[in-house]
Amino acid sequence: MPEGDTVWRTASRLHQALAGREIVESDLRWPEIATADLTGRTTLEVVSRGKHVLHRVEGGLTLHSHLRMEGQWRVEATPGLPTRWRRNPQLRALVAGPDWTALGLRLGMLDLVPTAREGDLVGHLGPDVLGPDWDAARAVENVARSHAPIGEALLDQRNLAGVGTMWCAETLFLERVPPWTPADEAGRETVERVVARAHRLIDNGRRNAVQTSTGSTRLDEAHYVHARSGRPCRRCGETVRVAMIGRAPQERTMFYCPRCQGGLGPTDDGRPQAPLGSNRGAARTRRSY
Repeated sequence: MPEGDTVWRTASRLHQALAGREIVESDLRWPEIATADLTGRTTLEVVSRGKHVLHRVEGGLTLHSHLRMEGQWRVEATPGLPTRWRRNPQLRALVAGPDWTALGLRLGMLDLVPTAREGDLVGHLGPDVLGPDWDAARAVENVARSHAPIGEALLDQRNLAGVGTMWCAETLFLERVPPWTPADEAGRETVERVVARAHRLIDNGRRNAVQTSTGSTRLDEAHYVHARSGRPCRRCGETVRVAMIGRAPQERTMFYCPRCQGGLGPTDDGRPQAPLGSNRGAARTRRSY
């Protein structure tokens, strides 16, 4: 699932392409709003809120979307837009300005609501890691009082918005925190370090095309533990592992190093885990954010 920095970059790209321009064509292929037409309205701004995209238009309306696991927004030139895009069965939304067209593919959520009622969709979210109103103290308080494992608490968007499985795993590894430690038992100082690290990683991520925690922009060197189960830890050489964290139906995968992070997780059966893909560059470590 795209994380907060990826969604921020998506909203920024849409804003640059559409803000201040009249919508010359709209096609919303979502049952509840399929008859809505935004043509003639001007795009005011496109912003992110955690993992949500809010496209605000003239007349007090907001087109809200969530990418879920596989969604994306593409930007293509409006003049000469190939017919294949309009015929694409994965197209869920098309919003065109005179110069650029936004194409929402495989979107997980799409709503059209009064801008004044955006809170109905995103009001439950905690402080946005990349938002102008980021409140680190409130995020720390939310996580520190959770009875859930700290990995699960970081992923709970009600505590802080924008952290996904990748940045959660990388944050906890860098801070040497066992993901299954109850958040309310981790200690205030530890939670403060974890929240600060997550913010730093995601804030750096929005500025770079490659999300990296190691400092390397090579895809096979960019992360310490995420998606590296079965490979040697870049820090200690122990085998990186993956296990589930959270409760059904919200279980998520958690990559971690048993030696660096205090042993096997309670949901890890300890069986060998085969490495995925190439192991090139496993021993090369640069800087951490």
